[in-house]
Amino acid sequence: MRIAQRKAYVILDGTLAGIDRLSGANDRLYYSGKHRRHGVNIQFLTDPHGELIWASPALPGSVHDLTAAREHGIIDGLTTRAIAGYADKGYVGAGGAIGTPYKRKKRRKLGKRKKLFNRYHAKARAVGERGAATLKQWHILRKARCSPSRLTTVVQAILTLEYRSR
Repeated sequence: MRIAQRKAYVILDGTLAGIDRLSGANDRLYYSGKHRRHGVNIQFLTDPHGELIWASPALPGSVHDLTAAREHGIIDGLTTRAIAGYADKGYVGAGGAIGTPYKRKKRRKLGKRKKLFNRYHAKARAVGERGAATLKQWHILRKARCSPSRLTTVVQAILTLEYRSR
């Protein structure tokens, strides 16, 4: 959060790192219905230029992005320090300092003002996708063949190596 305080705003996003299918009771826990594959949920923060600031410990793939952000204390941390954050529609209802785009209601259209807001919000947030690309450029996070419990250590190692390379 110290690094994030020095930035104008941060971008919050999450990604699913694919894993081999597990056997046993934990199989369903790691299955993401949205992506239709097994994996772990990794939340991350990027600065306005798309540079990775922080990455969370890995959670099972069935965990929703908003739930994962709350579990890791990201939303509370940004709100208490008054750090502005942009996030996608998966974080609607987060409140606090997290800004999300407007969602349209069933059989309704968004007004021009809300569409314009969503367009500028998407432009600001699009740079944050570089954080997911930075994580996934490491081959082990494309499809991990190790235990999902080890991926937290792998993600932290990747984050450290990325800091070293700057």
